[in-house]
Amino acid sequence: MTRSPIWKSISTALAAEIAQGRYHPGDRLPTEAELAARFGVNRHTVRHALSALVEQGTLRTRRGAGVFVAARPTDYALGRRVRFHQNVAASGRTPSRRVTLRATRSADPREAAALHLAEGAAVHVIEGVSLIDDQPVAVFRSVFDALRFPALLDHMAEQNSVTAALAACGLTDYTRAETRLTAKAAPATLALTLQIAEGAPLLRSVAVNVDAAGIPVEYGTTWFAGDRVTLTIHPDDKG
Repeated sequence: MTRSPIWKSISTALAAEIAQGRYHPGDRLPTEAELAARFGVNRHTVRHALSALVEQGTLRTRRGAGVFVAARPTDYALGRRVRFHQNVAASGRTPSRRVTLRATRSADPREAAALHLAEGAAVHVIEGVSLIDDQPVAVFRSVFDALRFPALLDHMAEQNSVTAALAACGLTDYTRAETRLTAKAAPATLALTLQIAEGAPLLRSVAVNVDAAGIPVEYGTTWFAGDRVTLTIHPDDKG
C-alpha cells in the first residue's frame, strides 16, 4: 500500500483540528518549530503542509507574525441602503469600526464632481478601518459637503457612526445611487492595515449616496480584503 507523503498527513491532521474547532478563525497556529517537534519531522516538511493549507484558503500568513486560521467570508449586501453594522450583525458576526482620520480639506476634482460641488470646495473626510470579529476586513474613506454638514466631524467624534452623525446633522435617511466595483492588488500600506500580504486581492467599491431629493451627500471608497467578504448585490432592494 502506498503511503501518503508525511506533509500531506500533517496537512490533513491540521485541517481536521480546524474543522473540529480546536483552532478558530483568526487564531495563530503554533510555530513551524513547535509543529515540527509535535509531529517529529523537520521544518521543511511542516512548511510544505502549511503551504498546502494556505493555497486551499484554510490558512493565511502574516509577514513577521505567523500563520493564522482564515476567517470564513462574511456576506455583505450592497443594496440601496448599505449600513455596515446592520449588514454584519445580520450575518451573526460582531462589527466594529476604528476611525483613523477626521479632517476638513479642499475637494479634489473627482470628489467635487461626485458631490456636485465646485472644485476646491470644503469637504469633510472620514477614514478608518471596518472590522468583523476584531479582524480588519475593509479600509474606507467617506467624503461629505462641509458647508451642508458643518458639525459632522463633531458628531462623528461623539457617535463613531456615520449614519448617527448624519442624523444628528438633520439627515435621517440616505440611499445608494450607484456603486462601482473594481478588482485591485493590495499596496503595501493597505496590506499592512488589513493584515494581508502585499499584492493580495482587494475589491474596491466606489459609491455615491444621495438624500430623498437625489442630491449627493456622500462619496465613499472602500477597499475590501478579497478573501474576507462576499459582496452580494440586490438591485431591487427597497431598503
